[in-house]
Amino acid sequence: MKTGADELDKAKVSRAYARWAPVYDFVFGKVFDPGRQAAILAAENFGGRILEVGVGTGISLPDYTRAHRVIGVDFCEPMLRKACERVEAMGLNHVDGLAVMDASHLAFADSSFDVVVGQFLIPAVPNPEATLDEFVRVVRPDGEIVLVNHIGAEAGPRRIFETCFAPVGRRLGWRPEFRWGRIARWAEGHGGVDLLERRAVQPLGHFSLIRFRKRTVPALARAVSVNRETGDAVAAGAVP
Repeated sequence: MKTGADELDKAKVSRAYARWAPVYDFVFGKVFDPGRQAAILAAENFGGRILEVGVGTGISLPDYTRAHRVIGVDFCEPMLRKACERVEAMGLNHVDGLAVMDASHLAFADSSFDVVVGQFLIPAVPNPEATLDEFVRVVRPDGEIVLVNHIGAEAGPRRIFETCFAPVGRRLGWRPEFRWGRIARWAEGHGGVDLLERRAVQPLGHFSLIRFRKRTVPALARAVSVNRETGDAVAAGAVP
């Protein structure tokens, strides 16, 4: 169950990442590179039109091959300015656009993308469930959602440390104690995705690559019973 202490304030998160913008690549570039590369590889293995939400400084954009079209969005304007500078300086003509956007209110039509990527994002957004809902909405049926997240420990010393560090983590703009169960409960409650993969990635195996596929037909729409006497199809539930 989520509590008030669990949630992040949008304005505070934006300010935190504005402070990170000048030094983000230097501090996190090498540390997060294995996860970034795993996410990019997964996205490109599926291919097509890719949306990267939480693109930040655009550190991952040069690593996408030119065979795919990429759009990046981020809520933090100072981070996104860095991304725009990178695209221009490096001539990244496979990047079709960059925009300031709230991950939980994406300004794209339904089924606009083949793949949605979120790198180190979900524990850092104020409403993870709403953000994941938006990922599902804008990806096409049978498309993929690719996440790389820090996943909190379920037990042991690391869990204790992450719980104690949580107040500091929130001031830095993320939830260090964010656990797999929250994503699993979202997926079960949503009913429109299938888990394809979940595996540990470096550093230290504290991060996970997670892949979901959007179902072609939502679960409720598939729950159809047939009236044997009339032969009429009767829907067991309405699709929201």
